Amino acid sequence: MLEAIQASAALSAGLALLFGLLVGSFLNVVILRLPPRLEWQWRRDAREILELPEHYEPAPPGIVVQRSACPKCGHRLAPWENLPLLSFALLRGKCRGCGTPISWQYPIVELVTGLMFAACAWRFGVGTEGIAAMAFSGFLVALTGIDLRTTLLPDQLTYPLLWIGLGLATMTLFVSPVQAIFGALAGYLSLWSVYWGFKLLTGKEGMGHGDFKLLAALGAWCGVAGILPIVLMSSFIGAIVGSLWIGLRGQDRATPIPFGPYLAAAGWVQLMWGPQILQAYRDWSGLN
Repeated sequence: MLEAIQASAALSAGLALLFGLLVGSFLNVVILRLPPRLEWQWRRDAREILELPEHYEPAPPGIVVQRSACPKCGHRLAPWENLPLLSFALLRGKCRGCGTPISWQYPIVELVTGLMFAACAWRFGVGTEGIAAMAFSGFLVALTGIDLRTTLLPDQLTYPLLWIGLGLATMTLFVSPVQAIFGALAGYLSLWSVYWGFKLLTGKEGMGHGDFKLLAALGAWCGVAGILPIVLMSSFIGAIVGSLWIGLRGQDRATPIPFGPYLAAAGWVQLMWGPQILQAYRDWSGLN
């Protein structure tokens, strides 16, 4: 059975699509529940450090154990209401309990994750490389969703992504160990330098520390040679999308815009097709 799946790129991509839809459903839970859990823990830690009196605050829903529910009426979702994409269509985008419209985030995250997983299977197959690329994609989807909602890039996701990338480099899966180590260093220090240069010149913070850590993780996966393309692609996409976002919403240019999603998109493209893009550029520019 496994050999048949591996022998057919279309079958591999189709199964990966279905698996990605299921993973995307779980990633929605991570995107929505991880930030409140972190903020709740930070408040508890702050009270302990400052030696403030204990204050009872119920913990937000857990990520794995507690069932999903409507945030407005508390309706507990039945198993069939958690079916990726299908349940959204059957419910016509509304809660079965109170009729409140369901956020489009749910089907979008599920569909994007499914398509990314299918692309990974098509590009790398369903062996070690393909599975690793799917895990990479899942982390990036979760980080993108959280950053868009909260402007946070949690260490609980960026650090595992970094260490997994360095661990896979010991097998020279995508890059060699040396490339991964120097990629992580270059990724972190490049944005760290920009951050401090901007702060010294303007007295303001131009980006969050999570961006350094995310680029370090991307460097561990894509190698030091991937850092410059990732920065260039993310900056280009960020400038265009950010300008459109500010213009359409009528916001001031000083409005903070999360940079993590653009880094994530550029990092995914680099891992998937970085060498091919570079070769195409060389052919076009006549550098060969």
